[in-house]
Parts: sequence; structure tokens; C-alpha cells
Amino acid sequence: MAKHPVGCLPFQKRCLFVLLIMLSISTVIAFLIKAAFDSCDRRLEVAHKPLHSSLNALSTKTPPNPLTFMKSKQVLLVSHELSLSGGPLLLMELAFLLRGVGAEVFWVTIQKPSETDEVIYNLEQKMLVRGVQVLSAKGQEAIGTALKADIVVLNTAVAGKWLDAILKENIPHVLSKVLWWIHEMRGHYFKLDYVKHLPTVAGAMIDSHVTAQYWKNRTQERLRIKMPETYVVHLGNSKELMEVAEDGVAKRVLREHIRESLGVRDEDLLFAIINSVSRGKGQDLFLRSFFESLELIQVKKLKVPSMHAVIVGSDMTAQTKFETELRNFVMQKKIQDRVHFVNKTLTVAPYLAAVDVLVQNSQARGECFGRITIEAMAFQLPVLGTAAGGTTEIVVNGTTGLLHPVGKDGVTPLAKNIVKLATHVERRLTMGKRGYERVKEMFLEHHMAHRIAAVLKEVLRKSKGHPHP
Repeated sequence: MAKHPVGCLPFQKRCLFVLLIMLSISTVIAFLIKAAFDSCDRRLEVAHKPLHSSLNALSTKTPPNPLTFMKSKQVLLVSHELSLSGGPLLLMELAFLLRGVGAEVFWVTIQKPSETDEVIYNLEQKMLVRGVQVLSAKGQEAIGTALKADIVVLNTAVAGKWLDAILKENIPHVLSKVLWWIHEMRGHYFKLDYVKHLPTVAGAMIDSHVTAQYWKNRTQERLRIKMPETYVVHLGNSKELMEVAEDGVAKRVLREHIRESLGVRDEDLLFAIINSVSRGKGQDLFLRSFFESLELIQVKKLKVPSMHAVIVGSDMTAQTKFETELRNFVMQKKIQDRVHFVNKTLTVAPYLAAVDVLVQNSQARGECFGRITIEAMAFQLPVLGTAAGGTTEIVVNGTTGLLHPVGKDGVTPLAKNIVKLATHVERRLTMGKRGYERVKEMFLEHHMAHRIAAVLKEVLRKSKGHPHP
């Protein structure tokens, strides 16, 4: 798949495109948090409010940043890895938000390859430029920082290994100020070696109610331990992504550029799945559904624009066995001219501007949340998602998108939903507008700031009862 270089664009378009690309890190690691606190038990719950019109939402003034109380506070962020995957990028976004209010932020990465890694190097440079201090996970400096910090954030369940491996006898002095941010929905993360300290930390922060309940049940039934006080925090979109999503000229330029690079015409319908290519994300089942939808259209002799599928999230340098299976399927079904593979990228905004429908096809228990879903809704895209995990807390079935079952049982329903949106332009556009309104109502940066501020205040309150050594 050949891509046209940016230089092929007219001068004005090229300048705008380059400016938008400069926002790339913000557009993909964008995350926000949505939940309303119950003051009686300090537990976060989602507030389901009526949708306001986009006009009213746009006229609402952004309130003052509630994170200002974190100014001069020391925060240590511990990530299991540093990569382009969701967890580390979300933690980086938190680092930048805290730096924005004057907090002193430190970062350690537990698992790092011995050889130089270009992705890790670039991400660390982005943090250093923003004033985040990057430390070695194994050094004495990290231990000292953990002891002095006002808050320690462990990112993902796997990060729990760092406590015993590095802090050792200092663990009791740190647990009372630990906020454990959990994103995992997979059963293999439920290992006592990882999470045995969960009951005694200040709190756990989880991205959806479904995931929070899953962790509560599994820790009690399988590990015989109790979850600490748990806060449900929905993710969301950054100001930078919203600026692009709400800029009609920018979206048009991006749409033209990406469609030209894919060889897709403006009038064609483009269905996209934007996730790292893996079996758990369901690209294989999506392709089966897409092919089935093409057959349905042919059998029923429906008049629809030419349909295309794009899979964003490939790894062109190290093609996996699973991706080879995907490409073989495309060849066998002779739909090479309709299916496009795109390498994984930090720059998701151009693809969201270019496509017509997002498919969120995560399997098993689904996504813990699925940040790309609300990013797509910001671009007024309807979402075809699996009825599992956090997707059920984002997509309103029949209103902002359509849900289908996970697994093989979902192949035909997804195919039918593809046909529904392909044959009903007004339904597609209306769902997209309602999705945008839902984002404006629930998933903006000021929502996140209030929710995360409440969680951090709780952790600070609890740590005061356990003075630092």
C-alpha cells in the first residue's frame, strides 16, 4: 500500500496537515475520566445525565482546573512498560496534566530492553521536554523518591511486581499512598504475586464499572483477597483531539489526504478498526463480518457506495502469525482492493477524520474501556461495538451505535449492522451526531480533571494518617 508523501499536497493543505501531525501524541494518548462521586462512601459512580445539544455544550465555559491543589506535590508514576499501548500512554497523559498544574512528577519503567529502543527513547524525550523526571526503576533514586513522594501511582496490575522487587523492606512506608490504576480485563493478570498488596493500598482506580466488578469478584473468589476502595474513572478525549474533531477544515484536509493514500474515493464508505493487531481485538472476526456484509449486499442487490475496510494497528516490521492469517483471508476471499492495512501510529486523528464508521470488536470480556471509541464519537462517527466490557458504558445501543455479541456468534450480527449503516445514510449521520453530544456531555477534559482530583485528594487524605519516614 503506497502512501503519498505530505509534500504532494498543495501548500496550504500541507502546512495544515503538518500542524495537525504535531499534535499526534496528544490525539492518541488522550484520556479522560468520567464518574460522579457518591459523597457517602467516596465511591465513584457514573452520572447518567440527559444529553445536551452540542450548541449548549459549546457555550458552557470551562471551569477552573481542579487539579491546582497538586501544585508542588511530588508524584511517582510506575509503569510496567513504556510503549505505544494504552496503559503507558494513559499514564503519560496523567503526567502531563499534573505537570500542567506545577506538580513535581517522576517516572519509572519496570520492563525495558537492554538494547536501545527507538519508541522508548522518543517517549522518554517527550516526557523530559515536559518536565517529567525519568528515573531508573532499580536505582536507589527510585526508592528514595517513592519514600518522599506524596502519591505513588502503579499503572496496571503487572506493576505490582515492582513493590517486592525494588522497595522490599520499605513497602509498608509506601502502601498508604499508593493509587493502583488497573486497566486489565484478562484472567492471566490475576496472580497473587502481582496484586497481593492490593488490599492495603490507598485505593484502586479502574476504567469501567464492568471491569471493577470483575476485579472485585475474581480477587475474592480466586485469590481470597479484597479490593481496596475502588474508584471507577471513565477515560476520555484531550482538548487537542477535540480541537481537531471540531475543525471542519482540518477534518476535510485530513480526510482527503488519508483517502488518497489508501486509494479510496470520497464517496466510498470506509469502516475502520483501530487497535493493535491481535486476536483479542477481533480483526479476524471483523474481516469475516465485512466479507459477509459484501455478500449480503450482492444477494439482496442493495444499492450502496463501494465499501472498504481499514485495519489500523499493523506492525510492518514484525508481521505476526495472526496478521499473516488476516492477509491470507483477504487474499482467499479476493477482497484485496477493499481491505487496507495501516501500520500502528500515534496519529489517529487523520484516520478518524477519513472513515465513516468505527468498529470496536474486542473479544472475550471486551475492552476495559476502549479510548478509541470516544475519540471516534468526537469525530461524529457511529460505533459498531461488541456488547462487552467498557464499550457497553460508552455506546448507547441504537442511539450512538449498534452492539453485537462477542465471538463467532457476533459475525453475522455485525455483518447485518454494517449493512444497516451502509444503506441508511441518515441513521449513520444521526448516530454520529448523538455520539458527539454524548462525548461533550460526559468525556471532556474538565470532567476528567474533577474526577481525578477527587481521587487524588482521597489518597492524600489517607496518606496523612501514615506519615512518611
